[in-house]
Amino acid sequence: MPSRISSQANNNNTQYNLRLQELKKNKIDNQIGTQRRIQQLRDDPVAAGHLVKYQSYLTRVNNFEKNAKTLSDQFQYREGYMENSIQIMQRIRELAVTGANGIYNGDDLKAMAAEVNELLGELIQNANATGPDGNSIFAGTNTKQRAFDVDMGNVEGASVPLIANVRYNGSIEVNKIEIDENKYIEVDNAGNRTFWAENQRLFGGRDATSWQANEDSVINVDGQQIQVKRGDNIYALVSKINSSGAAVKASVDPVTRGLNISTTDARQLWLEDVTGSALNQIGIIKDSSQRPPYNIGESARISGGSLFDSVIALRDAMLKGDAEVIGGRVLGSIDSGISNLVARTSKSGSDYERVQNDIVRNSATALNVTGQISREGDLDITKAITDEKMLEYTQQATLSNAGKMYSSTLLNYMR
Repeated sequence: MPSRISSQANNNNTQYNLRLQELKKNKIDNQIGTQRRIQQLRDDPVAAGHLVKYQSYLTRVNNFEKNAKTLSDQFQYREGYMENSIQIMQRIRELAVTGANGIYNGDDLKAMAAEVNELLGELIQNANATGPDGNSIFAGTNTKQRAFDVDMGNVEGASVPLIANVRYNGSIEVNKIEIDENKYIEVDNAGNRTFWAENQRLFGGRDATSWQANEDSVINVDGQQIQVKRGDNIYALVSKINSSGAAVKASVDPVTRGLNISTTDARQLWLEDVTGSALNQIGIIKDSSQRPPYNIGESARISGGSLFDSVIALRDAMLKGDAEVIGGRVLGSIDSGISNLVARTSKSGSDYERVQNDIVRNSATALNVTGQISREGDLDITKAITDEKMLEYTQQATLSNAGKMYSSTLLNYMR
């Protein structure tokens, strides 16, 4: 049975195809305008999925590179102050060696003490340095505070108050900065490690052999939190401290039977009762109202000071004219401090080199990922322009045919 063809069929087909051509041309025009092949997810679902993953990864890589560049700048500033501090300490050591040879009188040593005092001030200035962002470089994570506070006092042999004590005012926490996928670099800016001269030793003066923890508690030893269980005795506590990973060594004193703790390198001890009062009960620290590091208990004795303590001791010995002290304990402390400062500077330089390698790697990775994004999402502009021109020709041909098909006008009926 033959099908009936409506008089509107040709018109409807023509209009449909014109709208279809306009839709295709509009899509290509949008692609050319944005230079992106994928306008909607349905254009290419697989490529769109890959594109989202690549763009997310590129954002992370760019953040890693930015983190590494920021760290690189920080390491440069920090290393500059540390290297300058080494030069200051080398000069101080020269003065110490000169003052210890015994051929200079008291007036000569006082003249040297004046220079040592000025070098001490410069050393403290380096330790309290701030970066371009205004943050303190050597205050750990307390970047908005001065790293070291200075106490002035009267010193024997001096006519004016001089620097008598330098106290650390920062923290020992480290920042972990992500420089690659799930890879972090630890940034240790604690000034009581960088500017420390000797291993610090604490000797507990209270017999702790009868001590037993009466509750579960947590103590902080050099930044490591240690769980103390109810019923633990002093030997269990020593074992937990030694196996905690903290840079300290604990033992029970064979004479006083108190708890002894010493650092394994030049740094200041950091002891705290986080919860409970285990360390306070055995006389190691004061109650929790006192914050570390200057919370050592009255019955405990401590030795091992900072670079500033060594320089202050040298200056005071020169003011007194005591060449024997200069050539003994003081010179040894200065040498130890220089050695630690050189080691810390070397570590900072190593961190800087590692960060530089990370910058190069992340930059190359970002370039590769950008290429992958371009492959999946960018438009082939030559092909797009060609397709657009073909659609224009097709549209013009369609309009031309439609014009011929419906050439009759009202004038044809007025003859």
